[in-house]
Amino acid sequence: MDNSKHQSAWSKSIPFGEQMRIIGRLFHYAAPYKWYFYFSVGFSIAVAVVNIYLPRIIQVYMDSHLVVGRTDFQMMWFFAGLYFFGMVMKAIMQFVQSYLYEMGAEYMLENTRRKLFAKLHTLGMRYFDQTPSGSILSRLTNDTMAFANFWALFNSLVVTISAMVSSFIAMYMVDLKISLWLLVFMPFLFVMVWYYQRYSTRVYRRMRERLSLLNAKLAEGITGISVIQQFRQEKRINEEFNGTNDQYYNTRKAMIRINSLLLNPMINLFYALGTVLVLGMFGVRGLHAYVAAGVIYAFITYLNNFYNPMSEMMDRLSDFQDGVVAGSRVFRIMDDQTVEPQQHPVKGATITRGKIEFRHVTFSYDNVNPVLHDVSFVAEPGQTVALVGETGSGKTSIINVMMRFYEFGEGQILLDDRDI
Repeated sequence: MDNSKHQSAWSKSIPFGEQMRIIGRLFHYAAPYKWYFYFSVGFSIAVAVVNIYLPRIIQVYMDSHLVVGRTDFQMMWFFAGLYFFGMVMKAIMQFVQSYLYEMGAEYMLENTRRKLFAKLHTLGMRYFDQTPSGSILSRLTNDTMAFANFWALFNSLVVTISAMVSSFIAMYMVDLKISLWLLVFMPFLFVMVWYYQRYSTRVYRRMRERLSLLNAKLAEGITGISVIQQFRQEKRINEEFNGTNDQYYNTRKAMIRINSLLLNPMINLFYALGTVLVLGMFGVRGLHAYVAAGVIYAFITYLNNFYNPMSEMMDRLSDFQDGVVAGSRVFRIMDDQTVEPQQHPVKGATITRGKIEFRHVTFSYDNVNPVLHDVSFVAEPGQTVALVGETGSGKTSIINVMMRFYEFGEGQILLDDRDI
């Protein structure tokens, strides 16, 4: 078996062009459910519009009505009801937006899983001889499930962009000069996001590679425990496992450090710097002219809406790598050209005698190195035939095929070099 073929995908970097092709194919699989995503984006924009008007309600109430002698209970309840209605509408739209997006992602996931399962049934036995069954199961379950998180990242991206654009427009409408001054932080913010994505991706890939190796060590240790104990290899296996576990632990610590530094703390820092700038400029203006308290409140709220969604989006950047790697592994199966053996049924043929005959059969697991060469034999009814290799293991692919017919106890099957 070619081990390099089944090397962990996390140990190899995927070029940018290949990543774009994988994402394009994922979008192709999501195309039948595009209206779920379109309507979800529409509701994201609607939520962003509501976020513009909610602070304006409080601003108008504070600046125009919350003054001595001009406030009454009727006006207070009117603004309270208006704000409550806006919050209820926002909650409903957020629910619908999230529901539509996740349902579209779920339908895409299930559709991909069905197609992948159907594809597996068209592959020849050589593919299953070369590929561990656990790897195939992981493609059907873990990798397809990673697509759901991948689409959740795009959902966060849509929500973040909508919130940032709408918040900046709102700040621009409230005060042009201060909103433009806030753009000073944008280059630093983009550099921070770029650095986090670049560095965290490298650390995350190492972490997932160590995790894959750790899972492999666990599987080998559990399935081969009898051999390990018979040959007294417990100490060596434990040392190897501890070394792999320590490597995984160190990469986990590195990931925690970078998340602790560049996620919420950095976003909060930029928000705090923006707040200082806004309050400082309004303060300087207040030395010479009247500044309405409602305007300051609305501006600070918009600033919070501008930065708040970024933390969740950056926290999901690792899902992008999961989705790309999962997509590459799933599409590798979809593109596999290993075909199942072609059947040559004879019209009207009937099973009359339980006899199996191999006539000049050659078999190879990798289609390069034959393990059987020009083998011929006959298994009569009631006979047992075993093919044993140098290691003592039977050639199970052929024996399983042979015994599957042999169990009927009658009939005849002939295998020649066209079938294997």
